[in-house]
Amino acid sequence: MDKRYFGTDGIRGRVGQTPITAEFVLKLGWAAGRVLSSKHYDKVLIGKDTRISGYMFESALQAGLSAAGINIALLGPMPTPAIAYLTRTLHACAGIVISASHNPYYDNGIKFFARNGQKLPDERELQIEAMLDEPMETVDPAELGKAERVVDAAGRYIEFCKSTVPPTVDLSNLKIVVDCANGATYHVAPNVFTELGATVIPIHNSPNGLNINLDCGSTKPGILQETVKANDADLGIAFDGDGDRVIMVDHTGEVVDGDELLFIIARDRQLSGNIAGGVVGTLMSNLGLEIALKEIGLELHRAKVGDRYVLECLRTDKLILGGESSGHIICLDKTSTGDGIVSALQVLTALVESNSSLHDLRKSMSKFPQVTVNVPLPTRGMDPGSLEAVQRGVHDTERQLGDMGRVLLRPSGTEPVVRVMVEGVDALRVRNLAQELAGIVRQAVGSS
Repeated sequence: MDKRYFGTDGIRGRVGQTPITAEFVLKLGWAAGRVLSSKHYDKVLIGKDTRISGYMFESALQAGLSAAGINIALLGPMPTPAIAYLTRTLHACAGIVISASHNPYYDNGIKFFARNGQKLPDERELQIEAMLDEPMETVDPAELGKAERVVDAAGRYIEFCKSTVPPTVDLSNLKIVVDCANGATYHVAPNVFTELGATVIPIHNSPNGLNINLDCGSTKPGILQETVKANDADLGIAFDGDGDRVIMVDHTGEVVDGDELLFIIARDRQLSGNIAGGVVGTLMSNLGLEIALKEIGLELHRAKVGDRYVLECLRTDKLILGGESSGHIICLDKTSTGDGIVSALQVLTALVESNSSLHDLRKSMSKFPQVTVNVPLPTRGMDPGSLEAVQRGVHDTERQLGDMGRVLLRPSGTEPVVRVMVEGVDALRVRNLAQELAGIVRQAVGSS
């Protein structure tokens, strides 16, 4: 069955527009309570990022869950991976995150974790959607759910993050700029790195409800790059609004993306004998990552784009490490979901144990130039790859690239476009080939 509301990362949209309304979220809380309740796990955790609409949706979810007879534990502003962790350790039947991740403040979303700290399986999401069609009935007043606030949530999560690195890891020789994106990591991330000994310069750690992800964080690291160089820092770390993604900046101000961070972690695991089989990336992971992993004896398993599919591939192939170029990295030997702070700590561990700089470690992998062109489609769901002219164009482009390049046509899951990606050794040639192939696709879909 097709889902009506849930996407690859929960339910998301513009605040005030269906389904991101107070009325819908109230009913969603009730429906989730009915589906996720358990005799042995009697409470649901609710956490949020720092966008202003979080207050409204927190109250709506709380009312809906209470009407279903479910107790609620309120965490306040907390990173998404913290809510996954606390759902497990506080023995809740589910965790709910109010966040739209790296989106602007006027968007918001709702995503769920099962009691094991992993995202809900498709069948559970479908059950919640089916329950939304049922009339909302409130339990007997004596059975209404109660709410409490977890006052030590941040402290619990900080200690967990620190526990994911060996006790011998000392960051006292590092000066780090930490960009919190005015989001959910603002009161957690600086403390984690400080308590491990680093000299920390926090930026974008003053959320006001409207400035989350605004010209900052992992999607816009320009100010971080400038701050690292101006303060002669060893590196910079940037999170997105809900803290499940991370990118870094080396001491020269160069961005180190998720593919490069994933390789640094994988290489450190391989040197210590703590990884086997391979690493999971996505269809968009850079060819340079695949080649660098092969050189150290690891295979790159490619999943569909989206952390949900990376996690699915990790479980299926019984692997522990995966991620995306956006910086969403999953270390299953440390936690159950993508975690920006935990992933950053794994990179810092590799730096300390190898006595190297981030700049030097990133040199172990050479990224291939990659160009993506979006081509509008006349109808959503159209498959340009089935058109003969497009197939000929792809084949010709692949022939010109040879073994040192890739071509990928990927229809967007959120808008009526197809993403035409070309990757190869020479940047100018890759750009030209991408534009030529995009032109072929544009003409083919227009005449089909």
